[in-house]
Amino acid sequence: MEQQYTILFDLDGTLVDTAPDLMHAHNHVMRKFGYPTKSTDEIRNLVGQGAGAMLGRSIWGQAKKEFGKVQDENIKKEMVKDFVDFYGKNIVNESTLIRGVKEFLIWCKEKKISMGVCTNKQEHLAIDLLKKIGIYNFFDYVAGHNTFDYCKPDPRHLTSVVEIIGGNIKKTLMVGDSETDANAAQSAGIPIILLEDGYTEKNTTEIYHNHLVKDFHGIEKIVLKYL
Repeated sequence: MEQQYTILFDLDGTLVDTAPDLMHAHNHVMRKFGYPTKSTDEIRNLVGQGAGAMLGRSIWGQAKKEFGKVQDENIKKEMVKDFVDFYGKNIVNESTLIRGVKEFLIWCKEKKISMGVCTNKQEHLAIDLLKKIGIYNFFDYVAGHNTFDYCKPDPRHLTSVVEIIGGNIKKTLMVGDSETDANAAQSAGIPIILLEDGYTEKNTTEIYHNHLVKDFHGIEKIVLKYL
């Protein structure tokens, strides 16, 4: 039986505040390769498009040059590998659920809402994080950066998960915290609930959204309008 509604979630900065552990992994790599380290708040502005993009944006700061500008391909691969290896071993040391997440996921299950995660984190890291932080079993499907041949802001990252879950695009909501999430949702024709203070350099006024929330407390009132 097709469930009545689907909600898709971003992971970093939406379900889980992962910035502290990402910072430690980032700084581990930066120190090893001779680049400046970053604070947790700075990391929050860099997260969203995968490890390689985050490291590249960090190295070149405000220039926003792509990671591909590193000439030595082997060094580039080694940096990303070191980041993923270190982060994978230290994935939930300081990461915490965003306020109200667990209660909202329980409410969604009670309402028979199907749920999926669409993240630009590597799939195995996303699944491991969700398991270790205790919310993996709420989700019908988890799609990471490398699950398909495309990822956010490509709308197919979202639409493919809805299709796999057996949902309906016209009965789907997205919850995210950055322009990467918002642009994917807008292109897919899916309404988006945007969290304030997301992992982005942009102000919420610069990011497309249908609803704006501080955290997950009271978000049920918005969702009920769509059910």
